[in-house]
Amino acid sequence: MEPKSPESPETPDSPESPESPDSPESPDSAVTTCYRHPKVESHVRCTRCDRYICPDCMREASVGHQCVECVKEGARSVRQARTAFGGRITTAPLVTYVLIGLNVLAYLGEVLRPAIVDRFQMLGAGLAGPDGGHYLWQDTYPSSFHAEGVVGGEWERLLTGAFLHLPPTEGTFGILHIVMNMVSLWNLGRVVEAQLGRVRFLALYLLSALGGSVLVLLIAPETPTVGASGAIFGLGAAYYVMARRLGADMRAVNRFIAGLLLWLLISAGLTSWQGHLGGLLAGGVVTLAYAYVPRGPRRGLLQAAACVGLLALLVVLTVGKVSGLTG
Repeated sequence: MEPKSPESPETPDSPESPESPDSPESPDSAVTTCYRHPKVESHVRCTRCDRYICPDCMREASVGHQCVECVKEGARSVRQARTAFGGRITTAPLVTYVLIGLNVLAYLGEVLRPAIVDRFQMLGAGLAGPDGGHYLWQDTYPSSFHAEGVVGGEWERLLTGAFLHLPPTEGTFGILHIVMNMVSLWNLGRVVEAQLGRVRFLALYLLSALGGSVLVLLIAPETPTVGASGAIFGLGAAYYVMARRLGADMRAVNRFIAGLLLWLLISAGLTSWQGHLGGLLAGGVVTLAYAYVPRGPRRGLLQAAACVGLLALLVVLTVGKVSGLTG
């Protein structure tokens, strides 16, 4: 067979023809799809990973659009803003609001059902008689009586007592008891929570309340007490320690702490000074740990260890005291 003449044109059916619809260069075969939704045509690329993304996968970026995975990866790599004490910056004192709400709800509950106070107030050691009355503690008692308070296994009183207050018509202050405590919690809580963050603030509040109850147990176990004052004194100590750590103008802070200590002395004959002092000491210890542990990746762990250590100490003191009371 004779070779084809060089002048002979190629036929349209030749596989080398650029117009062939089956050619890889054909416009019909250059359709791009979203990497997450292969059936959806897409012509937009992620500015970070350069993959095609459909409108459902597009996320606005400073330049162009990014895919969902790149946005998540970027969020993980961005360092979260922290306060000087390691807490997350918050826009609202949510824990302070919740604590005030819990105190108010507990107060409404005890007004409607006064027996709540007898059952959940802080009491280290007491006796409940067969007649339903409450009697002073003694380590030997008739079988018809039974122990009540922490010595009776009611350990929850160490915290529940900090959420109860004097009924409206009882005691020296009556309804002013909860009003003054909630105003103080509002004023101090917003400042301290903003600096510590929610988790550290909640730990401080609960440990301060617990510290006040434990000192009541150690010194005056037969005295029933109620009120959030111990926790609030702990917030006062925290406010003082934080101000010193931040280098604030201490003149106003010193006046505040002097007034707090003066109230501790004046109220000694009217309220439980043991609860106030215990909360003040516990709050000071916790905040010293928050403020002065070394900065670094393990700061949060060291702060948590300090709180756990204080909690363990309070538990040991409680167990020791209960063992001593029960003989």
